[in-house]
Amino acid sequence: MTGARETVKGAVGANPGTEAGDRRGNAVAEPRVTRMFDSIAPVYDRMNTLMTLGLDGRWRRAAVRAAALRPGGTAVDVACGTGKLTAALADAVGPEGHVVGVDLSPAMLNQARLAFEELEGVEFQIGNALALPVAGGSFDAATIAFGLRNLSSFEDGIREMARVVRSGGKVVCLELSVPRPRSIGRVYTDAFRIMAPALGAAFRRRAAYSYLPHSLDGFPAAEEMAATMRRVGLNHVSFKRLALGAVALHVGTVA
Repeated sequence: MTGARETVKGAVGANPGTEAGDRRGNAVAEPRVTRMFDSIAPVYDRMNTLMTLGLDGRWRRAAVRAAALRPGGTAVDVACGTGKLTAALADAVGPEGHVVGVDLSPAMLNQARLAFEELEGVEFQIGNALALPVAGGSFDAATIAFGLRNLSSFEDGIREMARVVRSGGKVVCLELSVPRPRSIGRVYTDAFRIMAPALGAAFRRRAAYSYLPHSLDGFPAAEEMAATMRRVGLNHVSFKRLALGAVALHVGTVA
């Protein structure tokens, strides 16, 4: 997630001892984050499969179910990356539906278009998650998967997703989390800090993947993220922990 040799370790605005909830957004500058994702686009999917032991596909399917889409429906996938969740949403709405994937990284979008350009009802757009290039109330659901912690304001990201969803539609967030209790969480984060850079080094992306574990420093706990979703006006907010708490799936309904 960085440019060729750019190091962002520790630049997220917290240190390894920072407790969850201390941080309201990513302190790494937006252009820098974009360059990071541009640099890892060719290896992103392979790295995800390795780091999640292949469970990322199961988590995306859970996010699609949470979006509660019907055939012919519409969705926007925010920070869509290589488009895997976007494509899964398109499968849910079928050829009569419409799904837009939005991301700031041109290289990520190139990967998405190469993989899914022939999928009916799908389009990919360059766009900022905090100022989506779509009209308000124009979708049945908005999703974001493993992208929220990269935004400069977590709350504003959720608020913008809610803005573009019609009344009664869903806002879905699939994101890394820290397992409970705290003792297990510390073991997990310590292991993550070792594993991610080591795997990144195998793909000559060590500096980029040093950023990943540190992006969790100070990230809101699942309960706090649910409170944030309620604060922006979402109703019926709920969440479930996946992968023993290493991932959290949040969903809320637009009023």
